[in-house]
Amino acid sequence: MAFRAAIFDVDGVLVDSPHEQAWRDSLARLMAGPWASIVGQTSYAPGRFTSAVYQQHVAGKPREAGAHAALEYFGIPADQAHVQAYCDTKQAQLLALIARGEFTAFDDAIRLLLRFKAAGIRIASASSSRNADLFLQRVPLARFAVEFSLFAPGATLLDMLDANVNGHAVAHGKPDPAIFLLAAAALHLEPAGCVVVEDAPAGVQAAKAGGMACIAVARHDDAAALRAAGADWVVPQLDALPSAAIRGVEKGD
Repeated sequence: MAFRAAIFDVDGVLVDSPHEQAWRDSLARLMAGPWASIVGQTSYAPGRFTSAVYQQHVAGKPREAGAHAALEYFGIPADQAHVQAYCDTKQAQLLALIARGEFTAFDDAIRLLLRFKAAGIRIASASSSRNADLFLQRVPLARFAVEFSLFAPGATLLDMLDANVNGHAVAHGKPDPAIFLLAAAALHLEPAGCVVVEDAPAGVQAAKAGGMACIAVARHDDAAALRAAGADWVVPQLDALPSAAIRGVEKGD
């Protein structure tokens, strides 16, 4: 199958963002402070908010849905007041982490994106996070200039996008395909002409539900879960993507 566009998730695919840390630290702060009186009525303990819990219940969802899912998982009341307080605390923590530059970009994903771009493949970014652009605009591409000549001095990862639906309001978060269908529409392409690059099972399910192929990168030792979600290719890092898969995308246009 030849594809004309690649749609990249951001958190966990293009950047190792501090979303997980912000969600975890914020809940710890709330449970040690204003919510301390209800700790005994929940299953929460700081060590129980693991990466596996984050990936399975929070990753890839819009902010309010992620907060609701985390609270529900730990048996914390997930009413509007608790959800809003958690969202606000997490957002403040995340912005502080971004301002301190406490995140890194994944070079393997950037190389793949630039390789597709050089081959004439259209590139979109589709993240439920309203903070995704803050990360992308802080990732300079100067270190890739020797290998790729696609950008002017000072260009960032955000400049490489042909379409960007990061943080757009959709009726349902992943595993619903709405965000990826929105990206395909922004590219003026049918879903079957797009391949999605994801790292979370919910994102893989969303891509497949939208009629798109999916490349999954198992950055969390979760290859089995990604395969079970329906990913067409599962690799430990994107540099390990089979050449046949890359050729299938590169000849799409």
